[in-house]
Amino acid sequence: MNKEKLLLWTLAAVNFTHIVDFMILMPLGPQLMRIFEISPKEFGLLVSSYTFSAGVSSFLGAFILDKYDRRTILMWVFLGFLLGTIACALSPNYPFLLTARILSGLFGGLTSALIFAIVGDAIPDKRRGRAMGMVMAAFSVASVVGVPFGLYIASISNWHAPFVFLSILAVIILVLIYKFVPSITSHLVTGNLRPSPLQVIRRVTGNANQMRAISLTVMMMLGQFMIIPFLSPFMVSNVGFTELQLTFIYMAGGFFTVFTSPWVGRMTDKHGKIRVFTIFMSLNVLPIAIITHLGETPIYYALIVSTIFFVTSNGRMVPAAALITGTAKPENRGSFLSFNSAVQQLSAGLASFVGGMVLVEGGDGKLYNFEMIGYAAIIISLLCIPLIRGIKVVDTGTIVEDLEEAVPAE
Repeated sequence: MNKEKLLLWTLAAVNFTHIVDFMILMPLGPQLMRIFEISPKEFGLLVSSYTFSAGVSSFLGAFILDKYDRRTILMWVFLGFLLGTIACALSPNYPFLLTARILSGLFGGLTSALIFAIVGDAIPDKRRGRAMGMVMAAFSVASVVGVPFGLYIASISNWHAPFVFLSILAVIILVLIYKFVPSITSHLVTGNLRPSPLQVIRRVTGNANQMRAISLTVMMMLGQFMIIPFLSPFMVSNVGFTELQLTFIYMAGGFFTVFTSPWVGRMTDKHGKIRVFTIFMSLNVLPIAIITHLGETPIYYALIVSTIFFVTSNGRMVPAAALITGTAKPENRGSFLSFNSAVQQLSAGLASFVGGMVLVEGGDGKLYNFEMIGYAAIIISLLCIPLIRGIKVVDTGTIVEDLEEAVPAE
């Protein structure tokens, strides 16, 4: 296996651990609410604390990520994430677990920006789509393998077990980072080593191309996260799924995107980011339109539609991520991607809030107005197509000239 693949597999492993750590808490809700004797509101705070702290750290990370060797700061960030995960595993009560989730979010929020920055620095634009597809397939693996496995070991042991497993896995991945992630410092030579926070903000907000990329991130998050948080309750209350059958939605979607994500990456490099994005974004509105209008439906039919939804959603994210990464020069790539990550977190939260305001629970237990959310999501999603056409790649090369030499020797 060549050094580039080892690097990408390591980054995918980092992404996998971060995603499972975020996702695993939600299905553990019934256990935690019973054990800690907390209300749904308190559990909601437990979940949102991770996202909020991740958004804050992503914003603050914009001021520091471009000042250091990418490999060094990734190791420190992942070490902080490891300590936060260990704290979750050892949490004896609700306040301790809440603090541990905030700590995990603070460091976990920086990993996405760092992963994309390293891909942008180490992989040339002509292969960046394939690299993004490989790294982003970690989300699919987390859905189809990570979360179900975490729930299984929690069911045969206790809620601490998934976090113990993630802590052990994170220790192994920390070693992989040390061995296979190259030292990347060329951005320190070409860029301003000590820009002030105001300079960093002006550098991003004053760049029209980067602001279009950030706007695309906002639009994509609004178009998706008005739907995704309410997909499970809608399937139960309106379509006829049981709570157990809900796992089939994410397992099926995750299983197929494990294979389609790398394929979309290859198509992105072959046919162009904008063309592939346009195709998948156009296809994505079809399952949105169907899902938001479903009534009582056979399970197999709803699973087919939901799987197409996840496949096309992932399909538009791969070329978008590859394009957005290339809108920044190496010297300010980290700061730009941190801003973009912070905006992504905020936009997802805003979309969920708006969707919750529109959705209404009827006296019969069913959810209403989901079709209105669907119409809004379709309009916002289609507006992304002309928006992406105005975004240009400004960095087509790689600042790691020889990846074979750059990777630390054993």
